[in-house]
Amino acid sequence: MFKNLYTLVTKVSLSAFVLSIAGSNFINAQQWQNVGNTSILSASGSGFNDFVIDNAGNYYVSYYDLSVDKGSVQKLNGASWSYLGGSAGVTDDYANHNSLSVAPDGSVYHLSKGDNMDVNKFSSAAWSSLASIPTSGFAGYPSSAVSADNILYTYVQGTVRRFVNGAWQQIGANVVSGVVYHGKIKLGTNGKVYVCQISNGVVSVYENTLTASSTATWTLVGGASLGSAFTESVYATLDFTIGTDNSLYVVYGKTLNNPNNPNSLLRKINVKKFDGTSWTQLGDENFGVGESNLDFSIAVTSQGKPFVAASSWYENEGKNTVYEINSTTNTWSPFGGNYVSDGATHYNDLEFDANTNSLVLAYSLDDYFSQGITEGTVVKKFTLQVQPSCNNTDPGNNSGDLGCVTFNYRGQSVTYTTVRGTDGKIWLQQNLGSTKIAESLTDSDAYGDLFQWGRWDDGHQLRNSTLSATAPSSNNPAGLNGGNATFYSAGYNSSSNFWSGGTDSDTWTAENASAATATKGADPCKAIGLDWRLPTVGEIDAAMAAENISEYNSALSSHLKLIPAGMKDYNGIYSPGTRLYLWSSSASPYTGSGQHLYISGFSTLSNSASRDAGMSVRCIKEVATGLGTTEIKKISVGVYPNPTNGILNIKTDSEINTVSVTNVVGQRLNIKYSNHQINMQDLPSGVYIVEMTLKNGQKISKKVIKN
Repeated sequence: MFKNLYTLVTKVSLSAFVLSIAGSNFINAQQWQNVGNTSILSASGSGFNDFVIDNAGNYYVSYYDLSVDKGSVQKLNGASWSYLGGSAGVTDDYANHNSLSVAPDGSVYHLSKGDNMDVNKFSSAAWSSLASIPTSGFAGYPSSAVSADNILYTYVQGTVRRFVNGAWQQIGANVVSGVVYHGKIKLGTNGKVYVCQISNGVVSVYENTLTASSTATWTLVGGASLGSAFTESVYATLDFTIGTDNSLYVVYGKTLNNPNNPNSLLRKINVKKFDGTSWTQLGDENFGVGESNLDFSIAVTSQGKPFVAASSWYENEGKNTVYEINSTTNTWSPFGGNYVSDGATHYNDLEFDANTNSLVLAYSLDDYFSQGITEGTVVKKFTLQVQPSCNNTDPGNNSGDLGCVTFNYRGQSVTYTTVRGTDGKIWLQQNLGSTKIAESLTDSDAYGDLFQWGRWDDGHQLRNSTLSATAPSSNNPAGLNGGNATFYSAGYNSSSNFWSGGTDSDTWTAENASAATATKGADPCKAIGLDWRLPTVGEIDAAMAAENISEYNSALSSHLKLIPAGMKDYNGIYSPGTRLYLWSSSASPYTGSGQHLYISGFSTLSNSASRDAGMSVRCIKEVATGLGTTEIKKISVGVYPNPTNGILNIKTDSEINTVSVTNVVGQRLNIKYSNHQINMQDLPSGVYIVEMTLKNGQKISKKVIKN
């Protein structure tokens, strides 16, 4: 540890640095955070996880607990997980398949397949057994749900039942005949019950009413199945969820021929949605990392945005990934880093917590690839940014006045708070890539991303991005080929570090990735708007003096709300919560270095660091000189209609000098502007930024949606 610490201190060339052993551990921080104060819930290996969030926001997870060879259920109480009922093992025997559901009245139901299909209920601080569900042979994956009036519904072997007055009542006739793999049940707020399953190699969804008789026929939702699925026995995984508007979402695997190996097959991910009339494909077909995508799970936010979790059998060491749809490209891409887990995973269960606006993922971590990791059930959480209303108004003239700005970052719309610093300039009040303003030194949601000097938002800046000891060719921004998600850092004093041969004439000012050259990196702040940029080292020093920042406590309490997010190096994340590193746009006279701000618990200084170091980024806005805030606010600019089908009108009481249109990745597009109209008819559907420069020099940006 001390050798690594020494080389890191030497590498960043800090002229005044006192070693703090308490803060010297290298921490591989993740954007996905462990739920609770333990990283592994189960005492031994686990499987068949089912994660549930009740109406009050309580977390429950059930799993096949190998330590007792039974099904176990745990509940999160504050920061601690504990067994529901006081001890491991709810079932009488093994529980290879199980389902968990929680009623509005707080009762917890656990459904499992051992020698029998057993149902257990937890209420009044104890577990009790309900009547067993009759089964024969393989029962697939049983599923359960509880209605608003506290009635338990189950789907087992193609039959739906509900438990009323101590007895099971069948709902509708048998849904399908034959073996059902991965059956799922969901209850709508529209008085309907839905089931989804793979049967005879086909994915289908059926519906009936919650009070249907035992002979009522089930209706095929949408009038057709969703398509054929990967059908290898119990491994034919799928998942199914329902939105707040009763829209249905299904994720399943599809088998494809492998063009690289005719003797093997690909197993890829597909997502479909039923909007009340028909099934539609969400995002690109057949996506996923690797060839053998399995263990799918899907969750949908209150606003109807879907997320998918999946693992691969062999590729990428079996790690799991959460995906989201890019609203601009309509493609699925990793969310919150390329991988969530540290090793191979199975039995993913992804849920959306509306109480905290978070994604929560439960999965089983195993040591399939002999990595020496502890096996068992893991629960992790990712807090989504709350989107406040924002009119993109700049802060007032007084120090500490607040404003806001909405822009696209990593494929999704985000809203950040802006602040008027004591230096008179407009700053973001949070780090780029963060989800909130810092409230404490260890507020991890405020840490944000860690950029290498000269690089932009291409995925490398994520705190859990992949490290590589091989530099790009050529070793400068032009060698990134438009960007990639690799963090290039080979270690102390290595020529393989990113841009290690750079000179003091290099800049970090290009407007977008397309404008990056061998001597000019793309400014990540341009994602906010062309009037935003990285601050120079002189501007950072001036802000520190104006805010009277002398160490990290005064940095946090300043108008800028600076937070010690740590630094990323070849050993991972260094000292989050105890040391602050902030890049400037200024190159250093030292070969391959850039200038940055360093703040510890006792000092504030700017210095040089190798460009491969990953540091926080704060953005500053260009403000037209010679104009008071009152004069600027008198100018009114509007664009309409928005959304537009192609022709966008501009209404303003000021003369416009120039108009430009950029897409969400910062590419400036060719458009026609005349007579206060912008012709966007040739542009694809998506989100664009229209920037207008007025005659008085003021720049105004508007977000526009093209249908």
